[in-house]
Amino acid sequence: MEISAKSFPYNTSVITRKQFDDHITLYNGYITKTNEIAHTLQTDPQRSSANAVYSHFGGLKRSQTFALDGVILHELYFENLGSETAPIGKKTQLLMDKYFGGTENWKADFIATALSARGWCVFSYEQRTRTCHNFLFDSHHDGQVTLAYPLIVLDMYEHAFFLDYGTDKAAYINRFIAQIPWDAVEKRIAVVL
Repeated sequence: MEISAKSFPYNTSVITRKQFDDHITLYNGYITKTNEIAHTLQTDPQRSSANAVYSHFGGLKRSQTFALDGVILHELYFENLGSETAPIGKKTQLLMDKYFGGTENWKADFIATALSARGWCVFSYEQRTRTCHNFLFDSHHDGQVTLAYPLIVLDMYEHAFFLDYGTDKAAYINRFIAQIPWDAVEKRIAVVL
């Protein structure tokens, strides 16, 4: 099945328009590759030579996970780019209080997690243990916890912030946190709680 790119308006002051447009170009590349991989898996998967060390099929399956996660994580990230400050929603506040001892503790942990991440920082509700965590992913498909539902997604790859912030990751992270559209987070929480 072919997937289509979602449309995301530029409505943020976290990153500049150029940074945003370049990022959308990368996102569209993940859409293209996800569809190419799906097509190849349907038309020429070469299943008979599947092998864990090296095979065409194994490479396609690993790339499929990487590309599709790249699509999904970017979509969640673009939905988390805000431009105005608003109060944290009630459900979000309850989770931060329960699992982090308050908003400031969550924020300190989120910042430290983001600074440690090579790819993504994700505030998630983990459904197996019914707890919240800030997870880091070193790549699109390395670090996710099965059944962890993403509530806030921050892209920490250098391409996400370097044009605007250079090496000042902390400035990017703090600006992102200050402008999270908490209504989007509340909608995600409603899915799992």
